[in-house]
This record gives sequence, C-alpha cells and structure tokens, in this order.
Amino acid sequence: MKIVIRNDDCTEVWDGVMYKKLSDYPHITDWELRSIIDFIAYENKYGRECQIECEDKTLLAVIQNVLDNPEKYKSVCPPKLITECTACPVRKGCVTEFVCHTAQIENAVKIFETGSLLSAVKARKMSAAELKKESRNAANDPEDYFDYVMFTWGNCQAGDRLVMERKLKRFPDEKDLSVDFTPGVRFYFRYSELIKHPAAVSDGVLPVKVMDEVKLDDWVYAIIIPEAERKHFESVIPDQLKTRVHYIENDCNDIWEWSEKVYCFVENRKRNQDPVS
Repeated sequence: MKIVIRNDDCTEVWDGVMYKKLSDYPHITDWELRSIIDFIAYENKYGRECQIECEDKTLLAVIQNVLDNPEKYKSVCPPKLITECTACPVRKGCVTEFVCHTAQIENAVKIFETGSLLSAVKARKMSAAELKKESRNAANDPEDYFDYVMFTWGNCQAGDRLVMERKLKRFPDEKDLSVDFTPGVRFYFRYSELIKHPAAVSDGVLPVKVMDEVKLDDWVYAIIIPEAERKHFESVIPDQLKTRVHYIENDCNDIWEWSEKVYCFVENRKRNQDPVS
C-alpha cells in the first residue's frame, strides 16, 4: 500500500493508494499524524507494507520521525471540526461528534429486521474474495475491507452518494445529486461511544469501522428516514428503536442541503435531550 501526501481535494483510498489530504499543506496536525499511524498499523495487521511519498522533504522528515516514535500520537483525539476536506458548503469540514452509516431503502428494511448493521460479508452472505471481484468494487478495496461496517462523519454526504451509485449502477452526476436525488436511511452514533465498541477499528481513513456487526439497540443514537419512505418502515421498526427513529421531509435542492438538514436535526435532538451540554 502506498501513502501519497499532497494537496489533494480530500483523503481517500483508491486502488492501493491512500491519497492523504492535509488541512494546511505542507503543515501537519497531530490528528493527521495519528491518522497516518493508524493507517499503517491497520495495513500492517493484514500483511501490507506501506511506502510514503511526499514531495515536501521537510514534511516527509517530520512524518518519518513520528513513525519512529508513534506512542504519543496514538491517543490524540479528533478536533471538533476536521478541515482536510472542505467540500461541505456550510461546515467547510467534517464535524466529529457523530458518525453515520447510510443504507439503501431496501437494505435498511433488512437492517431493522435483523436489528443490526452488518458487514458486507455478513449481510450479503458472500465471501470477501467474491465481493472483492465484483465490478462495484471500483476502488479495488482489499478483501478485509468487506469484513467491517463502515462509518463516515455525520455531516458527510459520502454515504448518500454511495447509495445513489448503488441505485444507478454508475457514478452519479450533478443532476443525480440534485433534482433526481433520493436519500437513503442514516444511522447515527456518537463517535466517542462507538469508538469503544469491542470490535471497533481506527484505520486512518474512516472515522471508525466495526468488524462484523453493530447491534442497533445497544449503540444507535438516532435513525433518519426520508418522509417519503415512511410506509416501508412503520411496520418493521422494533419497539425498542421507535423513539430513536425520525422521518424527515426531503425538501432540499441537493445532497448537500439534505446532509446539512439531517445533521442539524441530530444536533438539535442532542440539545433538547441535554440542554446543559
């Protein structure tokens, strides 16, 4: 696995390369250093060595020195706002209080029926080797990635973008993400709690991912369902989850407005439950 550190638009892993975006290239924060440490540790766990490329030699020397002495960075907490990716037009970064898993409507119905978020291997009852070979694995993710339930930061639109990609069976264009946009179901968790899950992993790319499954009743904070899909869910939601389910009208112009509307709702729910915080 290769790590390329440069002034890209965002951090992503694609076809064996992690393109690492820094919030203030060529300067690097403690959290960004921790994410590189976590990425290398995760890749090494699965037998993949990492090579770092960076045109700025001073920055590369800083990173190499930290990798020789990583212990002080392993407990670094994320800032309230991560500004590596500034695509979000309102927040200009990723808010780190909540994380989110987004599912297609038909998949979300199955999630309620099982009571858990499941990894791709568990949900689709296919081996990781089979899933890796599918055409939908456009990024050529390695087999172990399919053993985990994956989460984005809560105000990110990436989950809904992937839902549209799965629905269309192609990469969505601007029209798909605006006038033709149809949201998925969002499952929200507090980052500070989910990171303590016994099967949670920090891989340096995602906020957190969890091996095999996450039981909703034990961990989920709020579930957001588009109002237009209410009829699909009212009869399948378990009683113990009903107070955490909320139907929201998609009256937004695009995926960005929807992401902000939903995240504001989740933030306000927290304030109403705990006015002191």
